[in-house]
Amino acid sequence: MQLTGKKLGLLLSVAPNHPNFQHGLRLAEAAVRRGVHVYLYCIDEAVRGLEDPQLQELKTQGVNLFACAYGAQNRGVAISDLAAFSGLTVVSDLLASTDRFIALN
Repeated sequence: MQLTGKKLGLLLSVAPNHPNFQHGLRLAEAAVRRGVHVYLYCIDEAVRGLEDPQLQELKTQGVNLFACAYGAQNRGVAISDLAAFSGLTVVSDLLASTDRFIALN
């Protein structure tokens, strides 16, 4: 199956030490290797993992990384250039514009 050019939306809501956080990163990495455009949104506890080296490496490989500004503020995570901080409107846009959308909770 040809995946080049397809769009994948990923929503991570679990803490960086949760297995689903790492599963999401591996899924994003595999998709990027296949030529998929990946849009990854960190919400809730996942905003604590924005400094994760593997996540930041994915960003340099072209993953479009977003983070919930409200979730970051509530957890004392500073707004920075680690991700594009935004609101839930971005999640809605990703749901509407990606070929597949996966939430890992």
